Amino acid sequence: MTETVRVELGDRSYDVRIGEDLITRAGQEIAPLLHAPRVSVVTDSHVADLHLAPFCDGLATSGIESEALVLPAGEATKGWEQFSRCVEWLLEQKVERRGIVVALGGGVIGDLAGFAAAVLRRGVRFVQVPTSLLAQVDSSVGGKTGINSVQGKNLIGAFHQPSLVLADIGALSTLTGRDFLAGYGEVVKYGLLGDAEFFEWLEVNGPGLAAGDMALRSHAVKRSVEMKAEIVARDETEQGDRALLNLGHTFCHALESATGYSDRLLHGEGVAIGCALAFETSARLGLCSQEEPSRVRAHLKEMGMKTDLADIPGDLPGAATLLNLMGQDKKVLDGKLRFILARGIGKAFVTSDVPHEVVMDVLSEGLAARR
Repeated sequence: MTETVRVELGDRSYDVRIGEDLITRAGQEIAPLLHAPRVSVVTDSHVADLHLAPFCDGLATSGIESEALVLPAGEATKGWEQFSRCVEWLLEQKVERRGIVVALGGGVIGDLAGFAAAVLRRGVRFVQVPTSLLAQVDSSVGGKTGINSVQGKNLIGAFHQPSLVLADIGALSTLTGRDFLAGYGEVVKYGLLGDAEFFEWLEVNGPGLAAGDMALRSHAVKRSVEMKAEIVARDETEQGDRALLNLGHTFCHALESATGYSDRLLHGEGVAIGCALAFETSARLGLCSQEEPSRVRAHLKEMGMKTDLADIPGDLPGAATLLNLMGQDKKVLDGKLRFILARGIGKAFVTSDVPHEVVMDVLSEGLAARR
């Protein structure tokens, strides 16, 4: 069964389709959007090996021609070099304003191809076909596109909404255990920021979801997308409520920078650690009880996930350097670093009123535990 979540943005509204076999049925889903039976597909080498042939076959079944650009896999692809390569290739393909660019892959490909579509001819349409759990529940929905800079993560980009999102939960079966759990970090985030009942559901059903239960996976993806769609509809360009979606990300982005955007720390792993640190900071400030961060960590540990700075392999810089890296985050406003903290599970809020010494203490203690 395929379910639909609508992202309501006026004349730029679109559907997120969630179900199995959407990759092989892509032609049927995409055909109504086309002015000409042709699309340009951007993917990476890993995803191409798994999904490109069935995806293109599915397009061909509906009479849709396709050409594909296969970029290197990995976070390092999300930079100027491969972005420029992608834009030039799309121009070579003579993609017109009414054409369609398809992003087939995880968050890196979705962000990069979406940004390319945003700037190509001042904006062409694109379709997200997310193949990772992280991309299905987070990065493919909401129109945030972009690339990384040496100064920080996602600092170069644009808001550019897709015309359609096809979340094939069958593709999740091709993920490694580590990649699946990294995506699960974003799923947990939704419960922590605004739905305590969903977090409780995850505490019960998380192990079954990780073990491959398709019904549980479908529910987790749908509920996550519903929450994101509701927030994006209220605050598309992150002027207020949408910042809640960055729970854990202020810490996460600094840690990703400190680890060189490498396989030492996947984005979703950083989000999980960041959520634990955000709840720890909240407890230190008296916003929630100490039982709350303990409960967060307990669930993450039960799932076999990273929960603390001590779980990150290799060297990390000191607390002052990490705090400085946090200062490069996009959530800095009027020179003040904005944090997403919580008054309890499901009760997140945005604030700039966080003493630096409290954050320093949380980071210093986390680093000390590594020794």
